[in-house]
Amino acid sequence: MDLGIKGKVALVLASSRGLGQAMAVSLAREGVKVAVTGRNPEGLKKSVEMIEAVGGTALALSWDLADLSVIDGLVSKVEKELGPIDILINNTGGPPPTPAAGQDPALWQKSFNDMVLSLISITDRVLPGMRQRKWGRIVTSTTSGAIAPIKNLAISNTLRAALLAWSKTLASEVATEGITVNVIMPGRVATDRLRQLDEARAGREGTSYEAVVQASLRQIPMGRYGDPTEYGDTAAFLCSQNASFITGTVTRVDGGQVQAV
Repeated sequence: MDLGIKGKVALVLASSRGLGQAMAVSLAREGVKVAVTGRNPEGLKKSVEMIEAVGGTALALSWDLADLSVIDGLVSKVEKELGPIDILINNTGGPPPTPAAGQDPALWQKSFNDMVLSLISITDRVLPGMRQRKWGRIVTSTTSGAIAPIKNLAISNTLRAALLAWSKTLASEVATEGITVNVIMPGRVATDRLRQLDEARAGREGTSYEAVVQASLRQIPMGRYGDPTEYGDTAAFLCSQNASFITGTVTRVDGGQVQAV
């Protein structure tokens, strides 16, 4: 299927590894020119290599999302070197595992700045250009914990739920301007982040990593973890011309794990 986005320009945040990297590569496979961002030089190099391996064009940007002062300069760099940004993939790393009660307000504030305010600010920077061109795709990657809270991930559950409300509200504001705004939500997709969480859970519960994985698989109707490419390809479809009548939605890529309708 031709997704109709060849030659478009995408900015994929936090794409030096994991799900961000997978989304960047899937877009590149469709002929999209991709700017990848992150704080790990080796990870960024790997993302560029993966994009070039599928015939794509990549621009690597060292970017700390918590620093709002660099947004205009880095977006301008993308626009100068690749062209106006047509596709924005909002994605961040996750906060440390924590319970809901007793967390330092400073941790809540830092996490809000890193995970919510940064994405809103970057979106506000690229949105005027999309409006002017009457075409744009904004996809925000969150977590299934936003609708089915995950134990010991209280900060992630809470702040990413805020992104759902923001995305839905924004979608209605720009719906007549050729711009779609959607959320993509992973279940248990096999990334380094998921392995770290499973290992941390094993440590808390005094069990083995393998036992944690098997317990998780029993909760997934498909009986397996997702492949990052499956997640990336879903994001690419939401960015496609084919998906031009899809906006304000939450698409779960979870093997049927979340039981909410």
